[in-house]
Amino acid sequence: MKTALKKGLSSGVIFGIVFVFLLLIGFINVGSGMIGDLLGNTKGLSNQDTLSVNNLLAVLAILGFFTGFIARRGQDESKWWVSFLGGLTAGLVSGSLAWLGIWLTGTLSVQGVDLQTYLPNMDPDDLNYLRFYSTPFAAANTYMIYFTVFSLAGSAVNWLLSIKAWFAKCVAGCKRGVSSWKKSSDIKGLFDNPWVMLVLFLVTAVVLYYLPLAWGSYWNYIMGTVAIYVLLGLGLNIIVGYSGQLVLGYVAFFAVGAYTFALLTAPEPHGIGLSLWLAAGASIVTSTLTGLLLGLPILNLRGDYLAIVTLGFGEIIRILIRSDLLTRITNGPKGVTNVGQPVWRGEVFSDVNYMHLLMLLVLVALFIAKRLKDSRTGRAWVAIREDETVAQATGVNTYRSKILALLLGAAFAGLAGAMFASRNQFTGPEDFTMMVSINVLCIVIVGGMGSLPGIVLGAFVLKGLPELLRELEDYRLLVFGALLVVMMIVRPEGLWPAGRVKFKKPSAAKIQEAATEVEP
Repeated sequence: MKTALKKGLSSGVIFGIVFVFLLLIGFINVGSGMIGDLLGNTKGLSNQDTLSVNNLLAVLAILGFFTGFIARRGQDESKWWVSFLGGLTAGLVSGSLAWLGIWLTGTLSVQGVDLQTYLPNMDPDDLNYLRFYSTPFAAANTYMIYFTVFSLAGSAVNWLLSIKAWFAKCVAGCKRGVSSWKKSSDIKGLFDNPWVMLVLFLVTAVVLYYLPLAWGSYWNYIMGTVAIYVLLGLGLNIIVGYSGQLVLGYVAFFAVGAYTFALLTAPEPHGIGLSLWLAAGASIVTSTLTGLLLGLPILNLRGDYLAIVTLGFGEIIRILIRSDLLTRITNGPKGVTNVGQPVWRGEVFSDVNYMHLLMLLVLVALFIAKRLKDSRTGRAWVAIREDETVAQATGVNTYRSKILALLLGAAFAGLAGAMFASRNQFTGPEDFTMMVSINVLCIVIVGGMGSLPGIVLGAFVLKGLPELLRELEDYRLLVFGALLVVMMIVRPEGLWPAGRVKFKKPSAAKIQEAATEVEP
């Protein structure tokens, strides 16, 4: 029982403090807006006296539920009343902190204190909404009741899930169903049939072809950005996920590729007018050479030292691009405009053409990354990642393997940079801040280090999802941090972790046969 009380108290304090923090930065109103969007209840989301409070009540219910659910987590106690006690403690503690926060801000607002002087998001109309258009005391009591009731509900659900008798039976039944479906000779034979696979391939190709036509320009831009970050994530995954080198200045290769393409195709400042496809190849080459120049002197470094050096390199490239010293070459802070675009059937690439091209490049990049992962070189990278000293002792040329990983990762970034500059018809130094490197690293970590499907999933989550939830734009860094913390707690290996190769244990007959062959 002590454990339940302790966990309930801990969970209540954490969720209560989180609620007060979200309240003070205005995120509770944003959450209500998101719930309204999902439920279609968007009428009068702000600054209207007739606003429905159902969205806000839904936010409170969700927070209260998770308070009780987390409070019950990790407990072996099977008695229902102990779970009830933990959930009740968590709900009362978090509800008390919420009560205090709402009562205090509501009272100050009613007395005419302008909280926006100190907290920019504490708009009087929003505070009125958070008080359910009633008195601070009545609103605070509502918060207390909701947190307590739904915390009990969360702990009850967690308790039900922990009853192994029926839950394990349900899980085992589902596993048997899936296993029998996989082993079904008809299903297995179906996927072994080359004609079936050909039909599936054609259907997928047709869907991928028509999707950009149906999306429209806005979604083509969003999905194009996701595709560019998939290319970047695949490149950094080779360096970080496969070979285990922590590189924080990956944006430098991206910038070199974009500027190479822009300077070779734009009318200003040099007016070279090189063929676009040759310029894309040049972008890949220059990024690769940049990786070689960086890697040769520093790849003997490990861990934090390598991360710091590469982080500095990324900043040096950005500062050089915008410096007065290189203004004649890079156009300085103004950037390069009117970057060249490919031509298809006599017309400049449209957003649909770019989307088709990016889809094709992503598929080719996935194929290359997959082949590299399964190759002898890929196994050498994995050995270095697991233990560089042991890998070196077993005959792996660690220095050469690490250089190769860095060069291939830089080449992917150069290609992504060329596509980025061409699609936007502009590139400037502010496109290549350190945040780009952090974004790509987040994609690799959140998706799953070393996992190709994880990279695609991570790019959709971190670059596509914020566009779906545009109201989170002001809280982007907050959501990034929260997502990474949750990931480290719930799924430290990533959303789609890389699988390990499983070797079957040889049968006794094979062992005996091998032993017989060895004997003289």
